[in-house]
Amino acid sequence: MITDHHARGGATVAVLSKMEAWEANMVLNLRLWCEGPAGQEQVWTEYRRALPGAEAKRECHAFECLLRTLVATAHRPLVRHDVACACVGADEGVFVNLIRIASEGHLTDAALIATLLSGPAQAEQIAILAGQVGECAKRIHRSDANYIPSSPQKVVRLH
Repeated sequence: MITDHHARGGATVAVLSKMEAWEANMVLNLRLWCEGPAGQEQVWTEYRRALPGAEAKRECHAFECLLRTLVATAHRPLVRHDVACACVGADEGVFVNLIRIASEGHLTDAALIATLLSGPAQAEQIAILAGQVGECAKRIHRSDANYIPSSPQKVVRLH
């Protein structure tokens, strides 16, 4: 779990406030999930709050599978910023772009983007999972214009 934003993959490429809400939420969910059980519970709670029972379980499981596959097959440890940081690192930016492109139905392009983080043998599987995760994230945010993701708890803002 590297949080050093000067490490390869951590260079700031965007800020959360300039991203679409669902994209910023994907960055936050990535960060929370990587924090461990407490953060993962926050992600699960968010899915349960936004979706009906079985659908919430299915969609959060897809998010979990995407992250586990990426982490298990990554070329190097994925770099992320602190949960409360307003910056978006390069790896986080690739993650969001992967999900956006896949959810738009461009699976071949998404698989190419996946190879920036992972090996080519897993790229197609990652692209398919990313498409499902992105479609769900967009659907959640479209269905509730006032949707506000759960705020991370007990975090320290580094910058």
